[in-house]
Amino acid sequence: MQPTMTESEIADFMRDQFPQLRGAYRTERLTADGLVMRMAVNGDQLRPGGTVSGPALFGLADVAFYIALLSRIGPVALAVTTSAAVDFLRKPMADADLLAEVRLLKIGRVLAVGDVLVFSEGQAEPVARVSLTYSIPPKK
Repeated sequence: MQPTMTESEIADFMRDQFPQLRGAYRTERLTADGLVMRMAVNGDQLRPGGTVSGPALFGLADVAFYIALLSRIGPVALAVTTSAAVDFLRKPMADADLLAEVRLLKIGRVLAVGDVLVFSEGQAEPVARVSLTYSIPPKK
């Protein structure tokens, strides 16, 4: 399914619907099957041992999947996560941005399924893999 929203429209939607995020996430590019999103790592996301926290990694993956889905179905603010599984694969770098690569596997009438690989920028191997299912609200 081809995108129905541009990167600019996505940024406007995020700013309008989620002002509390204040630019924490940025869409890098739309791809054929999803998108790539960036999160700048800062001290708020670090835990003891100098690693990025699990909640920060999951937050990036969840927001990235949500935006990838909306880029295909339009600005449906009430699409929600119904299932998620996270595999933490290796320690993220504390001094590098994180990149989430979303692959939308299926977008149905009421459910969307996909995977997100999270990378520390500059590293070839992912630091986490997240499988997500989203519920799409019925059209009115």
